[in-house]
Amino acid sequence: MNEILAYLGWGLMLGLAGIGSSYGTTIAANAAEGALKKNPEKGSSYMILSAMPATQGLYGFVAFLMWLLQGTEWIVAHAQICFGVGLSVGLACLFSAIRQGQVCANGIVGISQGHDVQTNTMIYAAFPEFYAILALVGALMPVFLL
Repeated sequence: MNEILAYLGWGLMLGLAGIGSSYGTTIAANAAEGALKKNPEKGSSYMILSAMPATQGLYGFVAFLMWLLQGTEWIVAHAQICFGVGLSVGLACLFSAIRQGQVCANGIVGISQGHDVQTNTMIYAAFPEFYAILALVGALMPVFLL
């Protein structure tokens, strides 16, 4: 039972983070596709903002690899912690990526309308990113403290 619980947490961490990044980048990319029709000269700005939500998937992957390096015995021995942390990290990355994608999509629309909002959008997009970074730190703490 402990082994199933541990691997479930491990999978949720990686899976939910990846799903969140997929949704977030798609939200921003949809806005970028529409913005390209209105103002194609700003394509590089749209691409930068569209890629920002992809980092949450990377955080889930980094935490996954760090746990993998600890070995199966460590994961099973700390099954309840792995499940709780994995679920928490997965959900934090899922929701922060989706919300970051929405922030970036709004910035893309603003840029396409001629407003100079790329820097401000990147600053606003850093706020949900911060919680994904905290989740990554939380996922790495058991690795280094247990």
